[in-house]
Amino acid sequence: MADAERSGPVGPPRAGSRSGAALAALWLLAGLLAVRQAAAAPRFPWTPGTLLLVVAVALVAARALPGGRVGGRPGDNAPGRRTAMLAAPVAVILTVVSLPVRNAFTLGLGPTGVIPVLLVLLGCCARGPGRTTGVLVGVLVGVAAALQPAVLLFAALLWLTGRRRAAIATGATFAVCTALAWAALPDDSWTYWVHHTTGVGLGERPDGLANQSLHGLLLRIGLRGPVEILLYGLSAALVVRTGLRRAARYARDGQPLLATAITGCVAVAVSPTAWQHQQLWILLAVVGRTGRRRADRLVWPVLVVLVMTLTSTVLVSPNPVLGPIGRNAPLLTALAAACAVPFLTRSAALWDRLVPTPVAQPQRGRYRWVPLLRFKRALNRPNVLLELMLIRVGYWAYSYIRAQAPDSRALAESHGRQILAVEEFLRLDVEHGVNHFVAGVDWLADGMDYYYGTFHFLVPMSLLGYLYWRRPATYRWARTSLALATLVALAGFWLYPLAPPRLMPGLGFIDTANGPQDLSHPDYGALTELANQYAAMPSLHIGWSLWCGIVIAVVGPKTGPKAWTRWLGMLYPLMTFSVIVGTANHYVLDAVGGALVVAAGFGIQYVLTGPGRVALAAIPGARRGDAVEAATEREPVRAAG
Repeated sequence: MADAERSGPVGPPRAGSRSGAALAALWLLAGLLAVRQAAAAPRFPWTPGTLLLVVAVALVAARALPGGRVGGRPGDNAPGRRTAMLAAPVAVILTVVSLPVRNAFTLGLGPTGVIPVLLVLLGCCARGPGRTTGVLVGVLVGVAAALQPAVLLFAALLWLTGRRRAAIATGATFAVCTALAWAALPDDSWTYWVHHTTGVGLGERPDGLANQSLHGLLLRIGLRGPVEILLYGLSAALVVRTGLRRAARYARDGQPLLATAITGCVAVAVSPTAWQHQQLWILLAVVGRTGRRRADRLVWPVLVVLVMTLTSTVLVSPNPVLGPIGRNAPLLTALAAACAVPFLTRSAALWDRLVPTPVAQPQRGRYRWVPLLRFKRALNRPNVLLELMLIRVGYWAYSYIRAQAPDSRALAESHGRQILAVEEFLRLDVEHGVNHFVAGVDWLADGMDYYYGTFHFLVPMSLLGYLYWRRPATYRWARTSLALATLVALAGFWLYPLAPPRLMPGLGFIDTANGPQDLSHPDYGALTELANQYAAMPSLHIGWSLWCGIVIAVVGPKTGPKAWTRWLGMLYPLMTFSVIVGTANHYVLDAVGGALVVAAGFGIQYVLTGPGRVALAAIPGARRGDAVEAATEREPVRAAG
């Protein structure tokens, strides 16, 4: 944004009006979220003040954003006007919806986790003619350290960056505030500093998941006693040394906000206890820039935002392998920011000039009566980490929305009778006979049950993986159409809840996977705890399998010894159709609905990007299969920054 502003005269009024509309919408959203957060919190007298402090933290952080590349505009470390304007509401939105702030409001903890962050930002990130003096910086940081002792690490950062008066003032202020606390509250101070060393043991258990520190992690692993203390001390010393050196480097580079975030992440990691309301430092690390391409540049901020706004079960599947990663995600993110992520310096060539992304120019549609938006299509391979994060969160959102769809038993059964009546009229009511035939052959029933529960996810995910590795531009085309088809299917689940044949009472269908069901019980026992059992129309088993068949038919070789793969791909939806009918999970018309949502997905894709797949020219990351297609059909390709 800053580049666009500095490149020349102000753009046309239309562009300015779009920016103004976006700014107004962002501020409106920020205000609504802030009011909702305060209204949902328990009624404490400090809630309005806490909300104001949260907004202040966001505004100070937005003002401290770094400017353009060193050398592009000498001596200017301020962001462009448009960047600063849009950053403020975005910062408020991210701060208000973050888990530390929500936790502070929900538990009634007040501003205890917000005030230290605000004081440090005011001291370390001030900019302009009214920049805070050294002694005042030390006073602000020292008071913050008195509220959250791990913040005392900022004194070391000030010392390393040459602000030694501020570092000394920080230590002196911390000592004075601590002494005053001992004088005013001797019993509480004794409990905090001696009986529970720096608060360890106060509140929740130190080995609980709420304690996202190295000490808490080692306790959760099962370490105790001298071994745990030794490992904790060594790992904390390593994190402090690495993190503070990195923070000092970025502070000298003109990125005080990033330096503050890194030091705060060090404090979170090495503190004996780092409860959720004290983890706002991690969110500040979203300002770090890393990566060569535009998609790479998004990975780190998206990761930080997801970790700081979503629970562990949303981030990763709660299984024995990935579950521990999700449960310790804030700590791992803090350690990555403090010690590992290679943030760019302002002197780097990639600071504000990304590697260009090859794009295909919009094409004319085949049908003039179809209005096309004609977005440009990126041709290179997207970032795999970003794709995995979005797929995981997208699938969770899909599962959640599907589970929340209307599940009235009477309505779903009435829709089931409607479907059966239409099929009987059309002479398509073959479900009962096919289901009883399958149920009478044990090996066939077992095989279809396994197919139904396994192939639905295995085949599409495997195909997407192949496309990502071998056909990067085709992957984007296929992935987008699949996502759009799934979104359309969600509308069907909400608008037309439908009881599948196996849950229709009195019709004699056999549930081959779960056995006889107690249809007189409105919740069907544990069955409905897994998913909404009335989300049958449309059938995504058919939808996803038909999508696989179409994609395989499109990308598979048309001639040669491997031409059979195209026919195998088209056979897959036919096999899936026989399975969903034979296991009494869907009606024939459900399959028709699944085919319609896939057609809608490809249709919306057509409206967005124009006709056909991209015929690839020589692009970075293209594989041999794409290069072969490029030889037969060429399309204008340009590089977009």
